[in-house]
Amino acid sequence: MDEYKKLSIKDWAIEDRPREKLMYKGVKSLSSAELLAIIIGSGNRKQSAVELSKSILSDCDNDLNLLAKKNIHDLVKIPGIGEAKAISIISALELGRRQKAFPSKQKQKINCSQDAFELISPYVEDLGHEEFWVVFLNQANKIVEIKNVSSGGITGTVFDVRLVFKDALLLGATNLILCHNHPSGNLQPSNADKDVTSKASEAGKLMNISVLDHLIIADNQFFSFADEGLI
Repeated sequence: MDEYKKLSIKDWAIEDRPREKLMYKGVKSLSSAELLAIIIGSGNRKQSAVELSKSILSDCDNDLNLLAKKNIHDLVKIPGIGEAKAISIISALELGRRQKAFPSKQKQKINCSQDAFELISPYVEDLGHEEFWVVFLNQANKIVEIKNVSSGGITGTVFDVRLVFKDALLLGATNLILCHNHPSGNLQPSNADKDVTSKASEAGKLMNISVLDHLIIADNQFFSFADEGLI
């Protein structure tokens, strides 16, 4: 029957074409909109998947970094994007962030503040709120664990010294690097940041666990307490 006849690629629905283009020409041949179309899977009654993807990117001024900062509530405001598509987009971008962090982690050893920045930055660089992370190290400064210890609002987050050192003892870590982001873009440490660093350092001395550094990350740059002689 005619309805079962084999269709050529040019007859396929436009939302399916990026998949075939990837298959035959390779992933590098696809535009950002085409890659996004594959992620969201389908369009709607008015737009193909590619057209919808172009609308999403246009809403972000075609800046993938801005798209990466959007949450589910932001994305569902875009016509044609429901929760399922929003979740797919956010999941894909988070996977990309983790992949970016993976090679740095394989260095296994932290030798300087730049190493710590490269390791942690992918976890916090696109966040619109503050998060506090700790890198747990052994005596040779090899990575034991990287952990998010606190997540807060736009202007701050809570850091519980007791829980961090409890984790350090359980992990057998002897050195720590503290890190948090400033969504505002301001790299300068606040009085609260200085107070947290001082308290953590003093607590560490009692347990023979060294706080090697405290990084503040903002706009792909960092401030190091160790480099500035503040720890």
